[in-house]
Amino acid sequence: MPLFRHAEFVTSIAKPAGLPAAKGPEIAFVGRSNAGKSSAINALVGHTRLAYVSKTPGRTQLLNLFRTPAGLYLVDLPGFGYAKVPEAIRRGWAELIERYLREREALVGLIHIMDVRHPLTALDRQLLDWFLPSGKPVHILLSKADKLSRGARAATVAQVRRALTSWEGQVTVQAFSALSKLGVEEAEAVVQGWLAGVLPEAAGTEVAPE
Repeated sequence: MPLFRHAEFVTSIAKPAGLPAAKGPEIAFVGRSNAGKSSAINALVGHTRLAYVSKTPGRTQLLNLFRTPAGLYLVDLPGFGYAKVPEAIRRGWAELIERYLREREALVGLIHIMDVRHPLTALDRQLLDWFLPSGKPVHILLSKADKLSRGARAATVAQVRRALTSWEGQVTVQAFSALSKLGVEEAEAVVQGWLAGVLPEAAGTEVAPE
């Protein structure tokens, strides 16, 4: 069975204190508002509306947890960087994201979604510079790759990899399209590698749901 398929919603969290006790390994998804994060999650799990997709950036204000049949938890973090919300709300999002990424021991790795047409913005770099010293792996999905030609997206992937050579071995990069499903299997293979020895069920044996 594909690693992410048949994920089910578990809970939504508005504040760090509301995080439940971890019950399995967790993979977090993060990205700037309107980078295509929710669409990417939906494409990976094979569900059109598991993660909320909005044409208004900044609408996803909660931390959302989903659980796969194998016992892997997918954590959808609030989008960051959207300016047209009150400062107090932006501070709340930042605290929720930072507390989760800094303190969550069950976190295995981070999937960072960036628009392939606008990768490595100042905020993307800021998040990477802050998170990477943790030693945990980061996989970058350059989303909306269907909007570029094959040559242009290959060039962008190479450009992002060159920009992050100082973190080679910890950061991986690929093109991704939620619309065409380009890169779904590649992303699954990366996360499978992260989970080797952590979640034996990820190799294909399901566990009973809670």
